[in-house]
Amino acid sequence: MSRYTGPKFKLSRRLGISLSGTGKELKRAFPPGQHGPGQRKKMSGYGIQLQEKQKLRHMYGMNEKQFRNLYDKASNMKGIAGENFMALLESRLDNLVYRLGFANSRAGARQLVSHGHVTVNGKKVDIASYTVAIGDVIGLRERSRALKSIKEALAGRNFLPNYLEFNDAAVEGKYVRLPERAELPQEIDEKQIVEFYSR
Repeated sequence: MSRYTGPKFKLSRRLGISLSGTGKELKRAFPPGQHGPGQRKKMSGYGIQLQEKQKLRHMYGMNEKQFRNLYDKASNMKGIAGENFMALLESRLDNLVYRLGFANSRAGARQLVSHGHVTVNGKKVDIASYTVAIGDVIGLRERSRALKSIKEALAGRNFLPNYLEFNDAAVEGKYVRLPERAELPQEIDEKQIVEFYSR
């Protein structure tokens, strides 16, 4: 299955979660369409598990095959599978570019990476799914620092996670540690996703 490219606001309303992170999509807290209001029916256990998986998959902008492969990798690691999975998702290069404030959305961050604007430890990396290791430094190519979109995104950044450090002078960030579960999206119940893939 390819990555979803349809209307993001409709998808956010259907899943009941803000995929952009702004919350603008949820001004009307019911599914899209003329039968949307009052149509949130009681879901089966499978339906709840599927919805949680879809929330997380669309939040990080991944296709099903990528998502499942990353889950399999997390389930083979020591520790709690769900928390390992969330940490691996957060360690993707496109996500960390977004967290550092180089872009206003994960989709924008993915575009920056794929267009060759981002470096890891001084070397250009154009693979959005690249897994950043602890201690890696994420920066921008010299010619990319003057881009208007990047300057605007950095100026509008109002939060930097504790597992990242940012050097304003060098315009680069460092991935200092794996995030703790409390620092990751609270609207996701990863236990449901583990149950979904354990069927």
